Amino acid sequence: MPALAKLTPARPRTGPALAFSRDEAAVPGAMPERALAYPELRYMGSKNRLLPWIHSVLATLPFETAADPFLGSGCVAYLMKTMGKEVSGSDFLNFPVVLASATIANSKHRLSDANIEQIMAPAPSAPDFIERTYSGIYYTPEDLRFLDRICTNVAELKNAGHAAIARAALIRSCLKKQPRGVFTISGDLSHYDDGRRDLRMSLEDHFVEQCAAFNNVVFDNGLKHTAKRQDVFKSDPTGIDLVYLDPPYVPRADDNCYMKRYHFVEGLSCYWQGLEIMEKTKTKKVAKPFSAFGSRKNAIDAFNRMFSIYRNSIIVLSYSSNGYPDLNELTGLMKRYKGQITVHEKAHRYHFGTHSAVSRSEVQEYLIVGQ
Repeated sequence: MPALAKLTPARPRTGPALAFSRDEAAVPGAMPERALAYPELRYMGSKNRLLPWIHSVLATLPFETAADPFLGSGCVAYLMKTMGKEVSGSDFLNFPVVLASATIANSKHRLSDANIEQIMAPAPSAPDFIERTYSGIYYTPEDLRFLDRICTNVAELKNAGHAAIARAALIRSCLKKQPRGVFTISGDLSHYDDGRRDLRMSLEDHFVEQCAAFNNVVFDNGLKHTAKRQDVFKSDPTGIDLVYLDPPYVPRADDNCYMKRYHFVEGLSCYWQGLEIMEKTKTKKVAKPFSAFGSRKNAIDAFNRMFSIYRNSIIVLSYSSNGYPDLNELTGLMKRYKGQITVHEKAHRYHFGTHSAVSRSEVQEYLIVGQ
């Protein structure tokens, strides 16, 4: 593992020690090779391309148990599993929990060819909910019927690990086939067709490929891991050596609503059970749950409460220069609970979720470590 840049004190401050590390690009080979195989998702704010840098920071910290209460794509929680840590993952949305159930909590179950044949078998009694609800909005009629059929067959699986892999494969298939990977656009999408293979493949072909991709990352590091749907403010910090916090970046202008962008795969993850579909919306969105990180009004209190919950754990906060509050305010909040704070900083360009011509796509990423 390459050495981190030398820490130099920031300008004099009162209170706990504060240091900065402006890190050069990390070397991918420095982190466990297995982590590189994790299926990358087109997901707003995904840290997949920052994993080597995140690993170079985590590897310097003393911990055996870790919590990730904002799972997102699941790549950082999976990274910590590959590092030999015991990982507890959670998210307030369901589909990230499905992904983590397949790759983190699941340590031994893979889909065999026979399992996949069973999942893809005809299902004459399958409902037509997806085809009826999303016809003319997303995908072809054949693709929509395929989703209804697969969801029906997956619900019949008795092995939770098999079901999680199948649902994870469906989620990634839908994200890959949907232009830009978000579900805020619908109808005639031909102007988004740039010839990419993902847009031309059927969901059935995608699904077969994704079953193999998720099978490939299943492994056992000898420890027990969990994945559950839960709001961060209901977390139990008992026994957690380190918490990795990657909350939605509180916006300075537009919104950070994950439900708006990913409502379709959120519904798909549970076949819309218990979700309220907003029938009058063009894309048949799902009503979004309240998030304390959805507005500037609640943000500072939310960060303070979150830091308080994990005050007895090492805190690693992932944040960005395009979020609110700013770096000084975040370190000030963390100082209330931690005696030593180190800020690791890295220039980063987001290739998804912000247009390349918009200045905010060029950001400084921070890992703020409180010990």
